Amino acid sequence: MTAPLDTPPVAEPSESPRTISWTARFSLALVFVAAVATVWVTNRLLTDRFTESTRNRAELRLALYSGNLLSELRQNAIVPQLLARDQSLIQALDTRDFSLSTQRLMTFVDEIGAASILMLDQDGRTVAATDRNRLGESRRQESYFVDAVRSNTTVFSVSERQAGGYRFTYARRVEDPDSVLGVIVVEVDLQKFERAWAGISDAVMVTDSTGSIILATENRWRGLREEEALKLQTPQSAIQRAIRATTDWTALPPDAYLRGEAVMRLENRISFRGWRITSYTTFESIREKVNTVLALEIMGFAILLALAFYALSRKTALRMALFQRESAELRQLNTRLQREIAERERVQETLAVAEQTLAQSSKLAALGEMSAAVSHELNQPLAAMKTYLAGARLLLGRNRPEEALASFGRIDDLIERMGAITKQLKSYARKGGDHFVPVNMGQALASSLSMMEPQLRERQVQITRILPEEPVHVMGDQVRVEQVMVNLLRNALDATKSVDDPEVEIILAAGETATLTVRDNGDGIKDFDALFEPFYTTKQPGDGVGLGLAISSGIVNDLGGRLTARNGQSGGAVFEMQLPVLVGGIEAAE
Repeated sequence: MTAPLDTPPVAEPSESPRTISWTARFSLALVFVAAVATVWVTNRLLTDRFTESTRNRAELRLALYSGNLLSELRQNAIVPQLLARDQSLIQALDTRDFSLSTQRLMTFVDEIGAASILMLDQDGRTVAATDRNRLGESRRQESYFVDAVRSNTTVFSVSERQAGGYRFTYARRVEDPDSVLGVIVVEVDLQKFERAWAGISDAVMVTDSTGSIILATENRWRGLREEEALKLQTPQSAIQRAIRATTDWTALPPDAYLRGEAVMRLENRISFRGWRITSYTTFESIREKVNTVLALEIMGFAILLALAFYALSRKTALRMALFQRESAELRQLNTRLQREIAERERVQETLAVAEQTLAQSSKLAALGEMSAAVSHELNQPLAAMKTYLAGARLLLGRNRPEEALASFGRIDDLIERMGAITKQLKSYARKGGDHFVPVNMGQALASSLSMMEPQLRERQVQITRILPEEPVHVMGDQVRVEQVMVNLLRNALDATKSVDDPEVEIILAAGETATLTVRDNGDGIKDFDALFEPFYTTKQPGDGVGLGLAISSGIVNDLGGRLTARNGQSGGAVFEMQLPVLVGGIEAAE
């Protein structure tokens, strides 16, 4: 136990000053000047940075808009040429039978995403259309019809709609070797871009080669030039959102003015008939971002100054209370440390006793498990030896000594196997590193069946063996592998005691792993959770202690494999032992 901590002496309170010192006044003034300079520099730097980033994002959006617009135009440009070569449409115009033409056009419009497709005869009358309401209309005076009839290429045209806006069409004439049969017209849906632009804060317009606005976020801009559109009274739409900010919060010069207020103007060229796309971006986001940062800085400096004034006013009054509280806390801490030290010493003594008890219990548990395992594993060879001794005695009585010597030889083998089993059971109780050698699974199975021969002969069990033509080798210990096989065979024999015609099927297969399957026609497995637990058994008292499968599972795991169990589809239990197969001296584990 350590000695208690010494309590520090309590400091005497100093006399509280009545006025603020010149050092404190100078520090407050310095903080105020630093705050003003920080706000000014932050305003300049963030304004430049956010203005440049806003322009970069606007340029990126404008490039994206122009690319999408050009992609839509190019996508629809090839359609009239393909439809003009469609034999079904040519035949319909030649025979004047248009019963299936509209349906034919509808199949194309769904694939290409065009607004609509029309087929006009040589007189300009609509004979087939994806919009059935337009059938029968005369388009003879339309520019796209006249230009397409006169030209042998695809013609693009822009025409005004009656309901406002513009219609963008690709047209190409359909002809046979002798004459012009009609015209295919594909309307391009560019208004969908206007609808998409309406949801952004920027104002966007597209002008043709003459400078006339053909697409815009504001409907009143269509048909005007840019200078005329900027002079219009701003409606409650995207334009109002674009002109809310002024140049006060931008370090760059304004590009355009709407109603006397500045906006950022960006222009991009579209590689199509001299078209251009222009956007007007608001500066409002710049002001919001800068104001947010400045507000946080001002708030921080204000809190700092307030805390400084509060600290100066309370400094003397808090000093005495602080010293007294610290002295009391130190005394309490010293007492608590003494109690904790005593408690830890008692806990350490109790822990040492508990560790000794746990070690002794672990030794007793291992010794009990080893004794039960030895009794279980030696029971089978002893029973076989008893059978062989009875047979040898009978053979000697009948004056057949050579056959009796063979039985004695088997008894000698069983004695050696009992010694090997006790050695392996010691390894089961004390895990150690074993030296593995290549094991022939077929030979191990034959040896296991030989060991089980007396029980098989007594029970008259039908054994079916399915073995591969080539030998199957694994890395392991042959005695331990045979021990697993004997346990599986014994369980199969015990499971078929209540069956009239007991059958046991043994299958040895080699693939990625060496798999030994033992299947019986008994009652099957009812509890899978405790199947491989030590001392779990469904046998009658005296028939087994429930260590066979637990030992077998431990052996298979040590060999790098796994032991599984399931119920067969036609009844009975199926046990599978899977071990890494040995191919050319290299383990191919699953």
